[in-house]
Amino acid sequence: MNVTTVLTRSARKSVRAARFEALARFREQSIRDDTVLYEAFAGTGVLCNPEAIFREILSAPDLGHLRHVWVLDRAHLDDPATISEFRRHPRVSFVLRGSLAYFRAVSTSGYLINNATFPVWFSKRPGQIYLNTWHGTPLKAMGYDMPDGARESANTLRNFVAADYLLAQNSFMTETMYASAYKLAGHFQGRVIEEGYPRVDRQSLDSDAVTDVLDRLSTAGVPIGGRRIVLYAPTWRGASFGAPSDDVALLLARVADLQSRVGDDFVVLLKTHQILERFVGSSPALGAVLVPGSIPTNTLLGVVDTLVTDYSSIFFDFLATGRRIVFFAPDGAEYGSSRGMYFDADELPGPVCTDESAVAEAILQQDPAHASLRSVTRDEWQERFVPGPAGSAARVVDAVFRGRTAGLRLVDLSSSERSSVLIHVGNLSSNGITSAALNLLASLPTDRYDVSIAFTQTTSSQQVDNSSAVVESVRQFARDGGMNGSKLQHLRRRLLYRRGVAAAHREDPQQRRLWDDEWQRCFGASRFDVVIDFSGYSPFWSTLLLHSPGGHRSVWMHNDMVAEVGREVGGRRPLGVSLPSIFGLYREYDALVAVSPSLAEINQAKLSAELLSGRTIGSAVNVVDAEKILRLAAAPVFEGERPTVDGAEPPWAAALRDDDDAIWFVTVGRYTREKNHERLLMAFRDVHADEPRARLLVVGHGPLEDELRAQVDRLGLAGIAFITGALRNPFAVLHASDCFVLSSDYEGQPMVLLEAAVLGMPIVSTEFGSIEDALPDGIIRVVEASESGLAGGLREFLGGAIQPQAFDVDAYNAKARDQFAAAVGLPAAHEEDAVL
Repeated sequence: MNVTTVLTRSARKSVRAARFEALARFREQSIRDDTVLYEAFAGTGVLCNPEAIFREILSAPDLGHLRHVWVLDRAHLDDPATISEFRRHPRVSFVLRGSLAYFRAVSTSGYLINNATFPVWFSKRPGQIYLNTWHGTPLKAMGYDMPDGARESANTLRNFVAADYLLAQNSFMTETMYASAYKLAGHFQGRVIEEGYPRVDRQSLDSDAVTDVLDRLSTAGVPIGGRRIVLYAPTWRGASFGAPSDDVALLLARVADLQSRVGDDFVVLLKTHQILERFVGSSPALGAVLVPGSIPTNTLLGVVDTLVTDYSSIFFDFLATGRRIVFFAPDGAEYGSSRGMYFDADELPGPVCTDESAVAEAILQQDPAHASLRSVTRDEWQERFVPGPAGSAARVVDAVFRGRTAGLRLVDLSSSERSSVLIHVGNLSSNGITSAALNLLASLPTDRYDVSIAFTQTTSSQQVDNSSAVVESVRQFARDGGMNGSKLQHLRRRLLYRRGVAAAHREDPQQRRLWDDEWQRCFGASRFDVVIDFSGYSPFWSTLLLHSPGGHRSVWMHNDMVAEVGREVGGRRPLGVSLPSIFGLYREYDALVAVSPSLAEINQAKLSAELLSGRTIGSAVNVVDAEKILRLAAAPVFEGERPTVDGAEPPWAAALRDDDDAIWFVTVGRYTREKNHERLLMAFRDVHADEPRARLLVVGHGPLEDELRAQVDRLGLAGIAFITGALRNPFAVLHASDCFVLSSDYEGQPMVLLEAAVLGMPIVSTEFGSIEDALPDGIIRVVEASESGLAGGLREFLGGAIQPQAFDVDAYNAKARDQFAAAVGLPAAHEEDAVL
């Protein structure tokens, strides 16, 4: 790392700190009920639905007391064409997005209107009214319907649940996008205003307005003359909204090709998506065809004869004009398969073309005298998606600013007969807690429970994999960004944490406000009947969940928690401060739940009566997903795994697959001290001396990986015992092995034992406090927690004394679900289930 990099990172950190300090100050200021803040496409202009609403309010005599603040990025704030109309208006001002003035405006404006999303630091304050208009009826997949949709949609979901109102152009948008794709059905506490899009009102132009638009195009270097306008308006391409990958040269080439084919009666113009404006640059060729962003899209549509588009929602607006739409989708098959579409090509209200010649033919073959002629399909689409009547802006303003809702269609998505459950699942690393959480989520019946999970978002590949493995019905709140608040309050928070003053988050008014604000930032107006800290290892989350507005709160214990405090890794005790801090919060939870009865007894005995406030720790055993285990176990041993450094299959994988004479022992678990893989390797060395066919696989990941590899070499077990590292699919390895071994000093209820039992494996485990009820009696051969005891168990297996035992997984899971429901105060998972 060079000095320049260090200084740059330090400077960036200082800037962020200064901004958040300023934000904290602004959030102490009073909310201005007379101020409306507008933001469109992250500040790329006075545009879209916010612009239409702004103009409606500005012209309303009874709302003349309101002041208006527009958010613009640097390019548009410096562009005279963007702000000239309102530069001297006494009630209109502009702020630079990301500036201190922006922080102040977002923090203090009484009304917030956005057609996309506010940044991750945004947290709506009590008393503010937030209207999110979004920016179009979706044709392409949105939200959770996209690949990796849960992670891609995290900030959008956060904005939606914070909003008081969401705007829908039609019922399809309400049902398909809001209710389904963003999983707001049964959860959103605001109202959906289903009164059409205000921006569509801007398409109805009188003759003076038409002249004005044509003059603005001419001034921008795009003269129209008497020609009919063909507007090419493709949507953006790329992996994410903030990093589009469109080829501007290709777009220009298509415009030129179309122009040459349609002739001089038409002029072909290019309208890029707003997020592309900062990428397109400038050139003489571009200037002659590119519609400037300062001309509102819907005003432009008022003068367009034919719209050529692909997957852009712009065509839904254009339906209202009754004019021609041609779909140009040269990459339709590829785009549809990668992103997903809500409609097939043959359903669209216009011809679908894959090359420029077909587009030109579709434009030219229609008689200009019948430009408004529409097919039956087009009529149906117009009635369905832009049914009218005009005046949507006035109706939206009535609902939000005047409180007049009579006769308006306001949709309530909050109603649900299901119990709403929030579960903090840790950081979704590949470990036993994550495995238990994924199994639990998959087992909870969707007809009874509306389930959300919470975790802090990272770029970890393990988190990405495990997030994608979460059952589709579950809503994911991925926490991004940091807590708001002043530097002083965060310093106090950390000092109180180090001192173990657990009650400060509740008893200190400023600290309580800090945590309440973070709950609002992460979950908006969400309400949950049940809040569960299923991880139980994060002081931050254990504290935050106590700030949920109501709900039954419970915290899980996956291990001997006192023993975990003393656990050492690399000479340090990583949980030495954090777990005692969580212990101090136990008394504030409604229920304390261990993952087995014996583990509940261990923690009951070790934790002080003061910490437990006289309560008894309950228990709920972990669920096991047998269907997933059996499906993954059927895969080839190393299929789908991350390649090794040289790209070759590791030697152990080939040996496990091909060496029919070998006898394979296997264990799965983190490479940490309490798993005591060192003892297993020592015991295995002695066993291998007697039985040369024996082999050992140690599957997992963790801080001791290099140390274990060195021990293998030191014991002379190279090529006989293998430290595999993390595997995406350890079940295939388990299935190909002969006997499962666990060598831990202590555990909660190890998921690996359940998984081995599902696969019908013989199991040998050392004795520890909670082993007796880890599985039904007789399934595990329990041995003394010593090198000799473990070696003896391995020899018993080799001698045929340990055989696979039957495991009734259905009965076990029914019991586990009932215990979970009883522990957290939920109704039973199924009507026929009797809570144990």
